[in-house]
Amino acid sequence: MTPTAVQDIRNVALLGHAGSGKTTLLEALLAAAGEIKDPGQVERGDTLSDQDPLEKSTGHSLNTSLAHMEWAGHWINLLDTPGLPDLLGRSLLALPAVETACVVVNAAAGIEAVTRKAMEAAADKCRMVIVNQIDGMELDLAGLMQSLTDTFGPECLPLNLPAPEGKGVVDCFFRPDEGAATAFSSVADAHEAIVDQVVELDEELMNRYLEQGQSLDPEQLHDPFEEALREGHLIPVCFVSAKTGAGVSELLDILGRLMPDPTEGNPPHFVKGDGPSAAPVEVAPDPNRHVVAHVFQVQNDPFRGHLALFRVHQGTMTPNTQLFIGDARKPFKPVHLFRLQGRNQFETARAVPGDICAVARIDEIHRDAVLHDSHDEDSFHLLPPPYPKPVFGLALLPRKHGDEQRLSEALPRMLDEDPCLEVGFEAQTRQTVVRGLGALHLKLLLDQLAERWNLQLDTATPLIPYRETVTGNAEARYRHKKQSGGSGQFGEVALRVEPLPRGSGFEFHDEVKGGTIPGNFMGAVEKGVQQALEEGAVAGYPVQDVRVTVFDGKHHAVDSNEISFSLAARHATLEAARGASPVVLEPLVNVSVKAADTHFGEISSEFSGRRGRVTGTDSPAPGWIMIHALVPMAEMEGFEARLKSICSGDAEFVLSGGEYEPAPRDVQSELARAYNGRTEAH
Repeated sequence: MTPTAVQDIRNVALLGHAGSGKTTLLEALLAAAGEIKDPGQVERGDTLSDQDPLEKSTGHSLNTSLAHMEWAGHWINLLDTPGLPDLLGRSLLALPAVETACVVVNAAAGIEAVTRKAMEAAADKCRMVIVNQIDGMELDLAGLMQSLTDTFGPECLPLNLPAPEGKGVVDCFFRPDEGAATAFSSVADAHEAIVDQVVELDEELMNRYLEQGQSLDPEQLHDPFEEALREGHLIPVCFVSAKTGAGVSELLDILGRLMPDPTEGNPPHFVKGDGPSAAPVEVAPDPNRHVVAHVFQVQNDPFRGHLALFRVHQGTMTPNTQLFIGDARKPFKPVHLFRLQGRNQFETARAVPGDICAVARIDEIHRDAVLHDSHDEDSFHLLPPPYPKPVFGLALLPRKHGDEQRLSEALPRMLDEDPCLEVGFEAQTRQTVVRGLGALHLKLLLDQLAERWNLQLDTATPLIPYRETVTGNAEARYRHKKQSGGSGQFGEVALRVEPLPRGSGFEFHDEVKGGTIPGNFMGAVEKGVQQALEEGAVAGYPVQDVRVTVFDGKHHAVDSNEISFSLAARHATLEAARGASPVVLEPLVNVSVKAADTHFGEISSEFSGRRGRVTGTDSPAPGWIMIHALVPMAEMEGFEARLKSICSGDAEFVLSGGEYEPAPRDVQSELARAYNGRTEAH
């Protein structure tokens, strides 16, 4: 079967922390729907979604995998995402492709770092929480339900309840059995709570329910239920054991009957244009309109080739549809459209709105590309999820001479797969530096470079990405003049430097009057300003959050040229920046540590010793604490080993990009001395 109507399709992403059982749950759902004979096991390495050799060896999903199933006339696309905190970016790639985000929670571990981040990132989706592994020993499911409510709001309400000892689940919505035994709460209370929550959005239905005392059928509640999901007024909670099968078929019913189809979910956030001029545009799940599809993931394999996964948002696509990639003028035809079942590919004759398909060996297709069949949709973009900032860096040093070229070819392909990888070149050390979300993230990158491209690399710790800014205003004027026979060089620039709020970046303003600097040289002036800001004013680090205004200058009819004005602007900018009370900014990182609550004091002291400050705490599960802190990146060296020592290895932490703050005076002085020493040596 393939879906014949948009209303038959359900698109669901399984998100959650590593160990919550997402891959095992996918296997159980596929088996219950009859798509596979027996569910695979992560431990055996025979699951449908984890087919990469590195996934089998690590026992963790490393990429988002797509599978589908038919259930009660519904076509359900499921995206199984990685759960390791370092791979959060790869996990969030699935969000633009779905209407429903199901966040899977380990019943024993409770709310973990990725649980929170996934719920936050999916705030504009219809969300559901799936509590997995309810067959575990000594569980506090009532306490977990309370933690979900405390953390994510009273909108979290159970659609079913676990039976005693997790041997099954009891329906609280479709056909509630008020006499059934449950592990906590009661069916009657759960049913009343969820109906009350839903009817709040339909005044007529509420009056019928409250004044006339009429019971309501699930069909009557369907439309307000979907509205409640869209508005975040309801976050259903379901209980399941993927291992024993308890609640699996019930979960399939919920996905098919209650989760939104492409016409019922929140519309995708497409815009036309770039930057501040970008304007929202409507893209509707209408099979008769122009084709608009979004590429949410690409896979680059030297042996299998380039594979692009995309979600059709509008129109109908066939293998012969003539498509454009973004603003490209040259069209292509897919020739082969594939539906994916893990790594298995099956050709399909068409794709309608809501379909998630793939096209192979079209190297020009990149992640986040919009595919369309009309130039009316040129410059369309889909706004991305809020990806975390990469903070952990490594310098890459090829072992073999000549591998620099192969590395430069491989890294862009890896960046296309992972939105949380960044690559840059460190001018001071002449090294290629890659940044990610943590040590494991970059280790995985090294493993993939070795396996796919046979690249053997050494690594080194890169420089901390300090920045500079100014805290006051200053003006400077500089004249560049050079005469050596024939035409010479002449350019004079007067400018002003001012601070901007943190995070504003760089602004350039031209306030020259009377043509003292001809307009055709203003581009060279701006180039010179930017060169100076890249050099730094006091310690050799890029200057940010600054406004530079050029207000005067002089030119010579014969000797003025672009290089003259560029050099004059560079010197004037450096002089003004040094007179505007410059400071060095150090990068901070957000650190979240999950550990036994008995270690709170030691971990807090460790943060204090690293010039960090605790910003908050919460309790993800009984006996555990989550500590959130802001710590200078320069002080994080050796933190992982120290945390393992404090907690005897039973702890985990997650890093994410923070903000920049002025470094302490002693740090600024040391950085300035080191910079002056380098410049004097040259």
